[in-house]
Parts: sequence; structure tokens; C-alpha cells
Amino acid sequence: MPAVFVHGNPETAAVWEPLLAELVAVRSDLVCLSPPGFGAPLPAGFGATYAGYRDWLVEELTAFGEPVDLVGHDLGGGHVVNVVLSHPHLVRSWVSDVLGSYDPGYEWHELARRWQTPGVGEADVAARFGATAEKRTAVLVERGMDRRVAARVAAGQDEAMGRAVLTLYRAAAEAGTLGLGLELERAAARPGLAILATEDHIVGTDEQRRRAAARAGARVAVLDGLGHWWMTEDPARGAAALTGFWATLR
Repeated sequence: MPAVFVHGNPETAAVWEPLLAELVAVRSDLVCLSPPGFGAPLPAGFGATYAGYRDWLVEELTAFGEPVDLVGHDLGGGHVVNVVLSHPHLVRSWVSDVLGSYDPGYEWHELARRWQTPGVGEADVAARFGATAEKRTAVLVERGMDRRVAARVAAGQDEAMGRAVLTLYRAAAEAGTLGLGLELERAAARPGLAILATEDHIVGTDEQRRRAAARAGARVAVLDGLGHWWMTEDPARGAAALTGFWATLR
């Protein structure tokens, strides 16, 4: 039964490398899936919306032929939730670090609002993804990513990623707050874990994350003092949270 990892924005699968290095001692079935535009080609005509990425992930998981332990970070954490809600038979268990964004009171973070603004978003992604690799690396490090990982992630950032960012965030804005009207309780159909990195301030407040986790029937793993890229800051602690959760499934 594979453990499948799905990353977010503005990332490639390299963001998982420190965590996977910790987990390889206990699992040999670790798989990373790269969403289109985020370390994988962005096919012409691909619908880079929440529904489009949900359908992409459903297709990828179906190919395994058995339920998986699904782990998602950032936008990837959203794709995980959307699959659990729509196709729970594909999942044995799930982990997400963005459950707070499914609380009805969640408000988009400053960068998201910038990308959702016509003109401003285009200028931002042109400057961000069109910069040199060194500058792209520096931006990621400034935001909290480990420098060695940041260099590998920055190498995969390109114009296609910028286009995917604008399409996805604008489609999300048009749809309204993610949690409004959502039956998050249906996620309890499969065992879930909410990662709560206390210094990650773009995925909702602690209260919003705990409230959403309770609605989803998910356990909560608190990573005190870690930020948005907890898997690069302290991969050993992140691995312990995952392995502890997986141990409860047996």
C-alpha cells in the first residue's frame, strides 16, 4: 500500500526530499506525484482549477489499483481533501496541513489576494518565476524553506507554474470561500490527520484548523515552532507525526 505525497505552490516534489529521507527507514513504498504545472508539464487545455487537480489526482490514484496513504501539503493538501470527499475508496488514510482553509471564516493570505487581482497577479508571477534561479531560491529561503531544498525547488519554477498559479487562485476566488457549504464531515469516512505547524500563518488560525479537523474527524499533530515548510525545517519531527498516525491504522 503506497504512501503518496502531493505538494503545492510554488513547489516541486523536491520539497519532500528531507522528509522522505527520514521515512525510508520505515517504508519502502513512498511515491511523489507532481501536479501539472508544479514540477510536471502543464498540458494544453488542462483545467488548472480545484476540480481539474482533483480529477488529475483521482486518475493517478486509480492507477495504483489499491487504496493509498495520501499526504498533501499546501495546495496539494487541498487536492487530498477534495479526493477524500469525492472518491474515498481510493484512500486508506489521509494527511493535510491546510484544513484551516476549509473553515468558513478563512480569509485568503496576502500573496493569494495579489495573484487573484488582474494586472497585479501577472506582474507578480512574471517577476517571481522569471527571476534568476538565485533570486528565486532567496525568496523561498526568506519565506522559511531550507536553503538546499529551496535551490532544488527554484530550479523547477517556470512560466508554466506562474500560469497555473494565476488560473487556480482566480478560479478559487470566483468559487468563494472553500468551506462554505462544504460537507467536510464526509472526510471522516477515512482516518485523517491534520498537521498543525504553529508558525504557518497562511493556512488559517489555530482555531480554524482545529475546528475544521474536528469536522473532518481528523486527529491533530501539532508541530510547535515550525512554519509552512515544516517538512524541510524539521523532517524528523514531521516523519514522527506521520509514522505515529500510520501506526494507528494497523
